[in-house]
Amino acid sequence: MKVLLINGSPRANGNTARALKEVAETLAAEGIETETVWIGKKPVRGCVACGQCRAKGNDRCVFDDDVANSIIERLESADGIVIGSPTYYGQPNGAFLAVWQRVCFAGGAHVKTKPAASVAVCRRGGSTAVYQCMNMPFEMLNCPVVTSQYWNVAFGRDEGECERDTEGMQTMRTLGRNMAWLLKNLKRGDAVPRSADEPWQPMHFIR
Repeated sequence: MKVLLINGSPRANGNTARALKEVAETLAAEGIETETVWIGKKPVRGCVACGQCRAKGNDRCVFDDDVANSIIERLESADGIVIGSPTYYGQPNGAFLAVWQRVCFAGGAHVKTKPAASVAVCRRGGSTAVYQCMNMPFEMLNCPVVTSQYWNVAFGRDEGECERDTEGMQTMRTLGRNMAWLLKNLKRGDAVPRSADEPWQPMHFIR
């Protein structure tokens, strides 16, 4: 079993990375393989609603010059997902959102129904709004959202400072154990298969 962790911070070794590392180390101790992907600092594209990913039916975004399609490829072999972002003005990092929205739209088939969790990091406030925002796509894609003993939030400003947030680090470890527990139970031979989806019935309120 494998969990893909996505570092949505422009800082490769900042507090978001440190929080995700705590989750990854706990998963490893539980026998779960992990891979962490960093979105990097290069420019990324936002979705332009061209619809080409759906028209081509290849689970890929038409823009292939940033990390989005690489993340989609890695999601294909992942059993669980953990995404993390710093808090910017009470919102997730904009570059991460631009990438993640395209991943979920073009490659949503590789996110759907997989156990998933979000991690938010902040200096002082706004983290719960970030946490809620990041969880919303998982709820739309039928993912079991993995919880912890508290919201998955860690506090810190300077690089690695969230390590001193003892409750935050404990929250990350509990998240890792809960993710491992759920994955192991889903992999059991006597797990009840998920029922098929009903046909989608979209409704627009402007008629």
